Amino acid sequence: MNLQHVISLRAMSPRTMFSHSILAVLISLVLGVALLSVPVLAAEPDVTVRQESQRTVKEYRLDGHLFAIEVQPENGKAYVLLDRNGNGNFERVSPGKVPVPDWVKRR
Repeated sequence: MNLQHVISLRAMSPRTMFSHSILAVLISLVLGVALLSVPVLAAEPDVTVRQESQRTVKEYRLDGHLFAIEVQPENGKAYVLLDRNGNGNFERVSPGKVPVPDWVKRR
């Protein structure tokens, strides 16, 4: 804080200083609430791999919520089952990088 700033603070009326203080508190509250509402996600989903008799199954979870299952048959092409809406209904999607659906990100 420089001398000119100190002088300008002294020149303010108590009412103006009070208004600025209230404004600073309100801004801090709004920013605090906004930061609290931002979801915090794990950087990478937890992947559980299990070997079954004729296939390898990978289950993808984020914060404990199962959102995708990747199946690699012993003799055949891999496929991914994805729960797009969080309702437990998995639909088949193209294999590749498993996307994290929006409903998982919002939890």
